[in-house]
Amino acid sequence: MIRVFDDLESLSRAAARLFAEEAEKAVAERDRFCVALSGGSTPHRTYEILASESFRGRVPWHGVHIFWGDERCVPPDHPQSNARMARQALLDHVPLLPGNVHPVSGERLPAEAAGSYETELCRLFSGRMPRFDLIFLGMGSDGHTASLFPGGSALQERKRWAVEAQGPSGGPPRVTLTLPVLNEARLICFLVAGGNKAKTLARVIRGSNASHPLPAQRVVPWNGELFWYVDSEAAAQLGPSAAAGAGAEEKNRKDSTP
Repeated sequence: MIRVFDDLESLSRAAARLFAEEAEKAVAERDRFCVALSGGSTPHRTYEILASESFRGRVPWHGVHIFWGDERCVPPDHPQSNARMARQALLDHVPLLPGNVHPVSGERLPAEAAGSYETELCRLFSGRMPRFDLIFLGMGSDGHTASLFPGGSALQERKRWAVEAQGPSGGPPRVTLTLPVLNEARLICFLVAGGNKAKTLARVIRGSNASHPLPAQRVVPWNGELFWYVDSEAAAQLGPSAAAGAGAEEKNRKDSTP
């Protein structure tokens, strides 16, 4: 399902509503809500909204378990740390239980960090393949998602749940969840904003070049739902029918956010 929003603000409010609704449902049905957060600039506003006074009371924080889809191998207070961004925008402002936050140990060597993260996943999911209630993902202009980059070896992993990865332009090494874990989720929501993503988004949504799919195209939950929350700039090349239909759907959806 594709939903097109006028701007990043309306996209972010819808994503915050989705988080709150799925958290309430998961805690009511299974006593906990396991969510994997995304890094990058797009979800930052969503996290701020979730931390706002109007949203804090809508989430059963006692049952929320926070994970990350990927992380750079940097100390937790490093400016490029995904966990640091989430802490500053959201986690430090809501009543989460300290033991319910499960970051990647980015200060460790990449292989060690991936191994310890997989061990933590194994513990929390009782040795079974993790099934997240919600995973937020972003998408780069090259079609990467989490730290699954075009041509990267992490894309081929079928057994491990978390592996080390390296971006094509260098920078710190990373740890990422693998496709088997992502595709096991109950719900995945891509958050995509900006005109620099428009061409790639159109390629991903249309399924073009299926013989060499981009990483984002390979995220297809086996027994779950896939949402795309995109702003109008990112949706510019989807075509009028797709954008208009998605926009009408969102317009008709009741917005309960103050």
